[in-house]
Amino acid sequence: MKELGFVVKLLMKEKKDIVYSILFGFLAGITSVGLFASSGYLISKAALEVPLYALTVMIALLKLFGFTKALSRYAERYFSHRATFTILANLRVAIYEKIEPLAPGIFQRYRSGDLLSRIVGDVESLQNFFLRVFYPPVIMVMVFLSTILFTMFYSLSTAFILLGGLLLTGFIVPAFFALKLKGIDGSVRKRRGDLSTEVTEFLYGFRDLKLYQRLEDKERNLVQAATEYVNEQERESTYSLFSHSANTLVSLLISWLILAVGAYSVGEGDLDGIFLAMLVMISLTVFENATPMAILPIHYEDSRKAANRLSTVMSEVREGRSYGGILDSKAPSFSVRDVSFSFDGEERKALDKVSLELPAGSKTAIVGPSGSGKSTLLQLMLHFYPKDEGSILVNDTSLMDTDKESLWAGANVVLQENHFFYGTVKDNLMLVKDGLTDSQMESALERVKLDHLSLEDPVLERGENLSGGEKQRLAIARALLKGAALWMLDEPTSSVDALMEKEIFSHLYRIAEGDTLILISHRLTGLEDMDQIVVMDHGKVVEAGSFDELMRKKGYFYEMKQIEKSVLL
Repeated sequence: MKELGFVVKLLMKEKKDIVYSILFGFLAGITSVGLFASSGYLISKAALEVPLYALTVMIALLKLFGFTKALSRYAERYFSHRATFTILANLRVAIYEKIEPLAPGIFQRYRSGDLLSRIVGDVESLQNFFLRVFYPPVIMVMVFLSTILFTMFYSLSTAFILLGGLLLTGFIVPAFFALKLKGIDGSVRKRRGDLSTEVTEFLYGFRDLKLYQRLEDKERNLVQAATEYVNEQERESTYSLFSHSANTLVSLLISWLILAVGAYSVGEGDLDGIFLAMLVMISLTVFENATPMAILPIHYEDSRKAANRLSTVMSEVREGRSYGGILDSKAPSFSVRDVSFSFDGEERKALDKVSLELPAGSKTAIVGPSGSGKSTLLQLMLHFYPKDEGSILVNDTSLMDTDKESLWAGANVVLQENHFFYGTVKDNLMLVKDGLTDSQMESALERVKLDHLSLEDPVLERGENLSGGEKQRLAIARALLKGAALWMLDEPTSSVDALMEKEIFSHLYRIAEGDTLILISHRLTGLEDMDQIVVMDHGKVVEAGSFDELMRKKGYFYEMKQIEKSVLL
C-alpha cells in the first residue's frame, strides 16, 4: 500500500466530494436494503389479510425508499465521478511536475516507449483507485454493519451469518484472488510497456527498417509483443470472472443458509414467520454491495503496480532543493575539476578525470575524434546529467546548486540534434521568446543564409522538409534571437559547407564578443581566434592551449591538423 501513498495524498485533497459520495453511496445502499426488506415484509403481511390502511403505509414507505434510492444513487455517481476526474487531473499535473525536472536526462534511463506507457497507461490505471479500490470497502462495511444491527432485533443467528458473509465476500475471497493475481498483473504491466516500446521503435525506425530490409523482423517482434500482452489480459480477465463468480456463489449460499436457519427458527418458535421473507430479501440485497469486492483485487494490483512504476521514475527527483546560484545576464565562467561520468549500464567511462578552466568572456573550442567525450562534457555543463565524480562550478558556484532553468534561460544552445515543431518557420523561431518582430526574425534568417525561407513557410514534424544544413542554420538563428551571454554550440555547422560555415562563424564571433563561448567541433579550421583549444581523446583531456601554443608543441592537435590538411588538399 505504501506505493499508493502519493495517490492517497492527492485523493485527500478532494475531501468534500469524497465525503458526499460516501454519504450518498451509503444512503443508496441502505435504502436498497430497506426497499427489499419492506417488500418482503409487505408480501408476508398482505397474506394475513390485514387492514387496508396498514398496507397503504407500507406501500408509501416502499415508494419513499424507491425515490430515495434513485436520487441518492444519482448523487453518489455524480460526486464520486467528479472526485475521480479531479483526482486524475491532479495526478497528471503532479506526475508531470515530478518528471519535468528530470528532462532531458530521463531518456538516458528509460526508453521513450516505456516512459510513454508509464505516464499515459499507468496514470490512466490509477483513475480506478478511488472508484474501485478505496470507495467500495467503505460503503460495503457501512451498509453491512447497519444491516447486521437491524437484523439483530429479529434474529441473532441471521445477524451472525451476515457477519460471516461480510468476512467471506468482502475480505477472505478477494484476498485469496489477490494473491493469485499478483504475478499475472505484474506481467500485464510489463507486457504493456514492452508493446509500447516496440510500437514506438517501429514507427520511429520504419524508414531505416525498410531501407535495410528488416521490416519483417521488427513486425514479428511487434506481433509477438502484442500477442503476449493480449494473452496476459485474457488470463487477468479469466481470474476476474472466476473471482466474481466465486463471490456470487458464496453470497447465494449464504442466502440459502439464512433461509434454512430462518425456517428452522420459525419451526422452533424463535422467529415470527412474518419476518422470514424480510430476512431473506435483506440477505439477497445486502450482498449487492459486496459485488465490487470481487474485482477489487484486480484494480488494487493494477493501481499498486502502476503507482510503483511511476514512483520508480519520480524517486529520482530531489525534493525540497533550494538553489543558491542563479545565472545572471553577464558572461559566466566555468570550472571543471576532475569530472568523471559513465552512462547508466555502462562500465566504460565517457569522461575520465576531466579538468579545465573557462574564464568569463572567453572563447573555448573543445575538439577531438568522434567518441572522445566532447558532447558528453557539454551536456554535463548544461546540467542534463549528474556527474559521477568531481565538480563543475559556474561563477564559483557548484552546478548542482545552480538553478537549471536559470542556466538554460541564460544560454544560447545549439545541439547536434535540434527539435523542430510542426508549424511555420515563424512558429519555430518564436520559441526563443515572446515579442519578437518579423523584421528581427527575418534579419536572423538572413545572417545564417536562410533568407530564401519566409516566416510563413511550413515546417513539418521534426523538420522533415528541411535539409540537415537548413536545420542547423535555423537552430543558430534561434540562438542569435535569444541573445544571451553564454554560447554552447555542439557541432553547429557540421552539415554546412566550408564557405558558408566561415561566414556564419565570422558573424557569430562578432555578436558574441564579450560573451562566454564554448564550441564543440571535429573540424580544426577557423580556430585561430579562440582563446583556448581543449583537445580530448577517450574521455580525457590530452592537451590544452591557444592555437599557436598547440601548433608549437607539435603534439596531438598538431598531428590532427596535419592529417586534416592532407585530406583537404
